[in-house]
Amino acid sequence: MGILCSGCATKIDWKSRVGSYTYDDAIKELGPPDKVATTSDQVTVAEWLLYPGSTFATYNEWGPRGYRGYHGGLYTVDVATGPGRYLRLIFNPDKRLQSAREFSK
Repeated sequence: MGILCSGCATKIDWKSRVGSYTYDDAIKELGPPDKVATTSDQVTVAEWLLYPGSTFATYNEWGPRGYRGYHGGLYTVDVATGPGRYLRLIFNPDKRLQSAREFSK
């Protein structure tokens, strides 16, 4: 159990990487970004999906219950998705890390 959860506690200190971490370093460590854009002033904004949102379903039934497990009522199944967790890294024109932010959407 300790081995399984040991990776959960690892958190990258992005502030310590500002100015030295490059876009190429990010590609090597995180793989290709899910979204990337370059602004007119050559700033690169890249996003990675860290954890996908979780999907879950609920089953609801209304009406009288029948004999031997027969359910004569109406039912619905509701499906919902929780938010995913993303990392946005912004690189200056020299491709050095300018800022980092994790967020949900």
